[in-house]
Amino acid sequence: MSLLSGVSAFFGLDIGTTGIRLVELRGQGTTKALVKYAYVPVDAKLAQSDSRADQQKLAQIIANLVSEARLTTKNVAVGLPSSRVFTTVADMDRLPMGELGKALMYQADSLIPTPPAESKIDWALLGDSPKDKTKIEVLLSSVTNNFIEQRLDMIEGIGLNVIAFEPDGIALPRAVVPLGTTMPQLVIDMGNLSTDLVVTMGDAPRLVRSIPTGANAVVLAAQQNLGIDDKQAQQFVYKFGVSKDKLEGQVYQAVINTVDTLVNEVDKSIKFFQARYTESKLERIVVTGGASAIPEFPLYLANKFGINVEIGNAWRNVSFAADRQNELLAVSNQFSVAVGLAERNE
Repeated sequence: MSLLSGVSAFFGLDIGTTGIRLVELRGQGTTKALVKYAYVPVDAKLAQSDSRADQQKLAQIIANLVSEARLTTKNVAVGLPSSRVFTTVADMDRLPMGELGKALMYQADSLIPTPPAESKIDWALLGDSPKDKTKIEVLLSSVTNNFIEQRLDMIEGIGLNVIAFEPDGIALPRAVVPLGTTMPQLVIDMGNLSTDLVVTMGDAPRLVRSIPTGANAVVLAAQQNLGIDDKQAQQFVYKFGVSKDKLEGQVYQAVINTVDTLVNEVDKSIKFFQARYTESKLERIVVTGGASAIPEFPLYLANKFGINVEIGNAWRNVSFAADRQNELLAVSNQFSVAVGLAERNE
């Protein structure tokens, strides 16, 4: 959802439920150099609130972060949380590009959940439909005008220039999936309150879903089933994870039902993808966010699906000084969306 083209310098801004992250890169081509990155935690209630007072507080936190980071540009590409965006793949008749856009708007009522007149709709041509060779396949994203206008007002109100809005689910794989990969990859990004699932193929998303089960649900399960407080539950989840051997498997037993709720949704997504793209086999699962931080969860996925699972590295296409490697890899699982936004080719 670009508002302006031809801007060379900009940074990526990821407004998450528990933190705000920004990344500025420099350069052209497949590998860009890291200029700045920054993070500030935020209260989840504040980040999700639509009230004007809370939006102003959030804007001030972003303004302070931008000021402290000393970025070289006021231009920004802003992520849109998956919970606010609807993304789907649709088959359309083969039409000239100008007519295709009109046809999509005409059919939007049946393709998106919100009234088209109240929605910002963006689309990209993917190629031939795998189900019907007489048709073409289109990636379609929609978000309510209200949300876009609110975000635009908030960010422009602190002196930034929004050059693009992009759904998190589209920015995410750009950072963690190897460039030029033709085989399908599933990216699992577990946030605090939800988990994004994105299947990408040939550098384009083919399935984007947001599941309302995140790291908080796993911690809460540990807290309730083990009768411990929130802080201890967090320690247990991020120390023992889904290991059957540690602590006599008590943490595993406490959280496994919640973990399986998510894994079942992953299974549904894989089956949905395979049913549509029958000739393309899922090659790899890339995990980031809480999915990579919970011990043995990647291994649990690998055993469950018989697919290679890799820990995502948000900085894989970014160059930086060698002495910063440990510092950057320690926060890699939190920066995938912000890096993906900064890697956009305007």
